[in-house]
Amino acid sequence: MSASTPFLHLLSTLTAPQAGTVNGVLTDIDDTLTTEGAITPEALQALHDLKAAGLRVIAITGRPVGWSEPFAPVWPLDAIVAENGAVALIPEADGRLRRCYQQDEALRQQQYLRMQAVLQDIEATVPGARRATDSAGRETDIAIDHSEFTTLPPQAIEQVVARMRAAGMNATVSSIHINGWYGPHNKLEGARWILRELWGRKLDEELDRWVYVGDSTNDQLMFEHFPFSVGVANVRRFVPQLQHLPRYITPSERGAGFAELAQVLLAARSVSPG
Repeated sequence: MSASTPFLHLLSTLTAPQAGTVNGVLTDIDDTLTTEGAITPEALQALHDLKAAGLRVIAITGRPVGWSEPFAPVWPLDAIVAENGAVALIPEADGRLRRCYQQDEALRQQQYLRMQAVLQDIEATVPGARRATDSAGRETDIAIDHSEFTTLPPQAIEQVVARMRAAGMNATVSSIHINGWYGPHNKLEGARWILRELWGRKLDEELDRWVYVGDSTNDQLMFEHFPFSVGVANVRRFVPQLQHLPRYITPSERGAGFAELAQVLLAARSVSPG
């Protein structure tokens, strides 16, 4: 779907028969589940309601694994896939968290040192560029803050992305950070990986049974691949940068929009179980 294609409004165009076939939700965290940096009661209740209805719910985020760790045991999720698909936190029945990686330890350590050199170079050469405050919890990527606690102009954001890519890294821009990493993983590969890891299932064989919901340019690979892709309303700010738009959009922004999506899915499920 090209960036010129208009949004379809979720509540008026996603029919109950369509929504009733959905068995799982994959969701971004920042500015999708959260509002002003925290999950709202309505978004948290939406997660509980989805879980209670038997839907699988997995968060896929650019946030670091260290930042994600406090939330994994208390949010009703099947897993949090952090650092754009590189590492997963899986709550176990005994209350412990299982940590899984896509890359082996030796490779992670080697790449970590390379990434730190790139990070230092960016901070030294791009005016105003500062590492994200959650950087201490990152194991497989680096992040520059552009909108969380620091404001970078578009030109500086482009410079950071260019520096990362010139160093051979993947680079994406979320609603708050510019993330860079080595390796073939991304949010889509992370989603495929976690379904294999948890249930031995192939995501590509059941894409139409999952919803993906997000809010920014680092979600567009997911918007492109999922028939039921959803943007919370604040995704509109990124429309000029998106080559692939979400198929549907919620009326409200951030956590309120996520809760609206959950209501549609739950209402459809009650009359059309998947």
